[in-house]
Amino acid sequence: MKFITKRIHAFLDYPVAVALIVLPFILGLGESHSLALQLSVATGIAAFILTLLTDHHLGAIKVVSYKIHLMVDFMVAIVFILAPFVFSFEGIDAYYYWINGVSVLAVVSMHKSEVIA
Repeated sequence: MKFITKRIHAFLDYPVAVALIVLPFILGLGESHSLALQLSVATGIAAFILTLLTDHHLGAIKVVSYKIHLMVDFMVAIVFILAPFVFSFEGIDAYYYWINGVSVLAVVSMHKSEVIA
C-alpha cells in the first residue's frame, strides 16, 4: 500500500521537525539519559534544515534531491529504533524513539515508487 506522495511528505516534514524539537520538553525526556532529549532536538533542527534544502514544493533552496532526503529519513528511522539499545534509554525515553523510528520507517516505505525512482 504505497500512497504517500512527494507533496504529502513535504507537508509532513515541517511539523515533524518542530515536534522533534518541542515534544522532548513537553514529555520530559531525558530521565534515563540526557541524550534522549538532546538527540531529538538536534534531529529536529537538522530535519528542519534538510526540509528547507530539499527539492520539493516546500523547499526554500532546493539543493538536496528528494531521493537523498528519503535516504536520510530512512537512516534517522534506524538510528531512532536502535538508540534506546545503544544508549540504554528506558521508559518514555525508549518508547519515544521506538515510536518515532517505526513511524518514519512506515512513512518512507509507503512512498509511491515513481516518487523515489
